[in-house]
Amino acid sequence: MEPPNTKRISKWYFGGLACAGAACVTHPLDLIKVLLQTQQEKNVTMPVMVARIVRTQGIRALYNGISASVLRQLTYSTARFAIYESLKNSATGPTSFLARIGMASIAGAAGGFIGTPGDVVNVRMQNDVKLPPEQRRNYNNAFDGLIRVTREEGVTKLFSGATMATSRAIVMTIGQLSTYDQIKLVLLTLPFFEDSPSTHFTASILAAGVATTLTQPLDVMKTRAMNAKPGEYKSLFHIFAHTAQAGPLAFFKGYVPAFARLGPQTVLTFLFFEQLRLNFGTIVPIK
Repeated sequence: MEPPNTKRISKWYFGGLACAGAACVTHPLDLIKVLLQTQQEKNVTMPVMVARIVRTQGIRALYNGISASVLRQLTYSTARFAIYESLKNSATGPTSFLARIGMASIAGAAGGFIGTPGDVVNVRMQNDVKLPPEQRRNYNNAFDGLIRVTREEGVTKLFSGATMATSRAIVMTIGQLSTYDQIKLVLLTLPFFEDSPSTHFTASILAAGVATTLTQPLDVMKTRAMNAKPGEYKSLFHIFAHTAQAGPLAFFKGYVPAFARLGPQTVLTFLFFEQLRLNFGTIVPIK
């Protein structure tokens, strides 16, 4: 029990740990999402893609790129959670939803840029599953991928798609963190909700829906940019125009697997995060 008029706040690294733990569970869903976004065949559904991978390469192939996925969360998510929570906890008195959106934007921008190298390697390792053996990059792990990209293509290639990744991270952080906080605050004003896993679950699943809808167009374009071969796209507008040729729905390609991945990812992240906060967080006076 905490002393009266105090509360527990998270430590700076709790968000990264929570996201990395969630990624270990949801990685196969993330892999399928990337494959659906980059494949050119029409009417390929999530079950068809899963069956094809398992049949041709075995069930372990669903965890291709797991080391890069964890690396990405330990950079990208640690930065955005740490900055957002620090800004929120340093505020004097309650913060408005608009203020939290501003905090989430700053945190997302920093996290998106910092996490881009891990994201590049993550997308490439995941995409190897569907390529013919002679075209695969075959990175041994995330660190091997970082070294080989730097050596073979130059360090700037590690930041391929950084603009799109940063833009997506801003929108994602708004959709996840500030929306989650706002929904949670509203729920806690109701008599049958308290600071418990059921409230955390409800707020996180609603936040996941908002985040998926906001980020899907940017996510599709980011994935194409990061997986592109040298010279394939000349600019961000070129990626947009190429994607738009298939119609407006092309920007929401893979929406179902995206939500199927982001929903559990968001729920598990906040369940882990809140348990870390409630059990190991720092006790501070209520302002």
